[in-house]
Amino acid sequence: MQTAILGGGCFWCIDAAFRRVKGVQSVTSGYSGGQIENPTYQDICTGQSGHAEVVKIDFDEKIVSYSTLLQLFFDLHDPTQLNRQGNDVGTQYRSVIFYLDEIQKLASLKMLASQQMLLADKVVTQLCPAERFYAAETYHQDYYTDNPNQPYCSIMIGPKIAKFETNYADLLTQ
Repeated sequence: MQTAILGGGCFWCIDAAFRRVKGVQSVTSGYSGGQIENPTYQDICTGQSGHAEVVKIDFDEKIVSYSTLLQLFFDLHDPTQLNRQGNDVGTQYRSVIFYLDEIQKLASLKMLASQQMLLADKVVTQLCPAERFYAAETYHQDYYTDNPNQPYCSIMIGPKIAKFETNYADLLTQ
């Protein structure tokens, strides 16, 4: 088993997508990269804690590679938006990869370079060594599945998941 920690805007969005990927054993929404211990959602929302909303993905590398997860990650958000994704604005919504070892760091650098070649705007995704990960409150875990009709979910996440399922059907669980 391997672990990836990725932040690309609201964690509800990427949590919902990665839960569908073959080889992903678990996805935990949480916080990383900040200055305070045991942050709460209220701490994160201030934008002052330094944490990003992230997902911790535990995956079987024999089924899905770290590089594949990175490709999916870049397709799930806009890596050229600084400290925001759409209407979600603040450093807590920044695009960030927290690498756990040198192999992940090198794979991430390679993916960042390939993304920059594809995009006209500057890729602003941060690449940082993994810091302490704090699981978000229980109600944030698998939020989309539990709340598909909540307005944010139906407007923002539903269409993103539909596109994801169409584009990556071969990589998804049934």
